[in-house]
Amino acid sequence: MSTSLSLTLFCLPFSGASAMFYSPWRRKLPEWLNVRPLELPGRGMRMDEALQTDIVQLANRLADEISADLNTPYALFGHSLGGLLAFELAHALRERGLPEPLALFASATAGPVRRDVSEYALAKTDEQLIDRLRTLKGTSENVIANDELMQLMLPILRADFLLCGSFVYGKREPLNLPIHVFGGKQDSVSVEQLLDWQEETCTGFSLDMFEGHHFYLVDEQVQLLRHLRRYCELHLARWRNSASRQLNRAAG
Repeated sequence: MSTSLSLTLFCLPFSGASAMFYSPWRRKLPEWLNVRPLELPGRGMRMDEALQTDIVQLANRLADEISADLNTPYALFGHSLGGLLAFELAHALRERGLPEPLALFASATAGPVRRDVSEYALAKTDEQLIDRLRTLKGTSENVIANDELMQLMLPILRADFLLCGSFVYGKREPLNLPIHVFGGKQDSVSVEQLLDWQEETCTGFSLDMFEGHHFYLVDEQVQLLRHLRRYCELHLARWRNSASRQLNRAAG
């Protein structure tokens, strides 16, 4: 993109993960697309903070934390739980009257309107969490067999599932921003569930499917980042053109 203008992509992690999962993307995307992992309390560089189990409270907290960094174009990306949290964050930012994202990217996560979170309402046992890890096919057996790693990971995963279980769909005005949804063709999250995201936007929607299960974004990273770059480039160009027209009108 032949411009000095940049777009910040705030990236929210999936259950049990650190946002540092997204750090390698910085080397694989152009400089104008600034990948900014948005770490959650209780993991990574915020390990000394308490884990959160209320998704609205967490979204409000994140909105306050990034509020000073929204004077330039930005977008939100979240995978699985991160997509749902990005949705709540977008609403929290709007409620504060802050600049809205140019787009919301939701990956491998069902649309909110008919989302059933009942299975996550109660804290899961270690055995239930490990079964879920195996079902999602994102954690190797070597990791699962490592008791030391599991002692670190399972409390985070347990809290994150409760975060998901705390979600309540309330009727709100659709977001005034495009929503781009990505999914794995072999994931348990169906195309119909992904299409439900259409109801949360009044400006634009797309759905792109990739080969793979819930963690398709590992094996299909090149294809996913190509799509991300294309959409971000499009929205940044539109933002630049809109800003230019506003300046021209102001100049008379």
